[in-house]
Amino acid sequence: MRRRHFLTGAMALAAGPALARPLIQLHDKPRPMLSPPFVDGEGRDLTLDDFHGKVVLLNIWATWCVPCREEMPTLDALQARLGSDDFQVLPLSIDRAGLPVIRRFYEEIGVQHLGMYLAEDIRVMMAFAAYGLPTTILIDRQGRELGRLVGPAEWDSPEAIAQFQSIIARGRN
Repeated sequence: MRRRHFLTGAMALAAGPALARPLIQLHDKPRPMLSPPFVDGEGRDLTLDDFHGKVVLLNIWATWCVPCREEMPTLDALQARLGSDDFQVLPLSIDRAGLPVIRRFYEEIGVQHLGMYLAEDIRVMMAFAAYGLPTTILIDRQGRELGRLVGPAEWDSPEAIAQFQSIIARGRN
């Protein structure tokens, strides 16, 4: 009985560092990226070059993607917490129904801090080599990919906040 408690405690301690791992595993070296055109909520044409100088968390998503819908409040909270001249969450929708469906979704779940961005689905998926939704790409101030995560995440978790704060601070030097 005593041995089982020891093993349970040891396993709990061993699990701790896994939680402390960065949310996005970074590449050994930043990678160049393509940037297909997209539009913002006002219909203005943009590319990633328009965000040069900021650390960007690009989230490729769609309103019909259940995991995307579930993680959107955490992206909104992350933008509220860290959004600045140094950092921006860029939620890039690939909804074919356009901006009205994104606007309705934002209103439905109470998104207050995220901008709306829309792009052609096939073009985005190919340019960003996104083979599943959601796909989230961390981009440095020079527009290079630092790392990516396929699948949903809690973007406002303490681990995520710490990782992004570290990358933002690194780029200021």
